[in-house]
Amino acid sequence: MKKEKEKIDELIKETLTQEEAKFYDDLDEQNLIGKMGEVYKSKVGWLAIVMNVVYLGIFGLFIYCVVRFFGTTETNNLIIWASAGFLCMIFMGMLKLYFWMQMDKNDILRELKRLELQVATLSGKLDM
Repeated sequence: MKKEKEKIDELIKETLTQEEAKFYDDLDEQNLIGKMGEVYKSKVGWLAIVMNVVYLGIFGLFIYCVVRFFGTTETNNLIIWASAGFLCMIFMGMLKLYFWMQMDKNDILRELKRLELQVATLSGKLDM
């Protein structure tokens, strides 16, 4: 399967001009760290930074809730601090889910650009 994909990529690169081939290479699959960096470079990169600051604050609050949970002996306080810690974990999970969805959106946009390039190349060949 992988060799077939490499063959298709080579066929596409042969038909492209030098500038189009460079653009096609830029659309290659990124590693996880590269995907995270793309989230910060996008239009909503400022939101990702704000979300990370909020995430760190919520994590600090979670640690505080855990310390208070283990430091108390009354049942009512145990329930309160456990509930607060649970809410912190839910909130942190939602923030991470949004971040991962942004990474997935960038992957989908990259694939759409790759398809657009292939369609443009094929339509250029048909015009000749």
